[in-house]
Amino acid sequence: MRNWFTFSASERWREDNTEYENYTDSGGKSGGQKEKLAYTILAASLAYQFKLEWGAARSKTFQFVVIDEAFGRGSDESTRFALELFRRLGLQLLIVTPLQKIHVIEPYVAVVGFVDNPNQNNSRLQTLTIDEYRAQRLAQALTQQAVLSAAGA
Repeated sequence: MRNWFTFSASERWREDNTEYENYTDSGGKSGGQKEKLAYTILAASLAYQFKLEWGAARSKTFQFVVIDEAFGRGSDESTRFALELFRRLGLQLLIVTPLQKIHVIEPYVAVVGFVDNPNQNNSRLQTLTIDEYRAQRLAQALTQQAVLSAAGA
């Protein structure tokens, strides 16, 4: 069973506390504004759950969050916004996402895991550090370029 809530949020300037933006159930906002608001609410709920304090020294507790395809349809800008917000909160993330967002997520991760099922019988998992992933991607691009060059010759 789902519980639905009506909410209102006010975004304010630090300098003089004047209101910059007002949100009520994200009505009338652009897709990017709705995404940023959703990520901000998610981060706030995680901060509350983990008892995090903004700007406090990093906790030694395990603050692990799994995000399943949260960034698949969103804009690159909103994805970066969310990842930076989660980074500033000191959260450790496991992000499950299609490869189309890897270029955005790449600066925020240390390890990538690829899952595939080439023969439709058994899934495989390949784990690479981000440096290994980048080297493998570069090698594949160079091989593809060489094949295309040879085909054009």
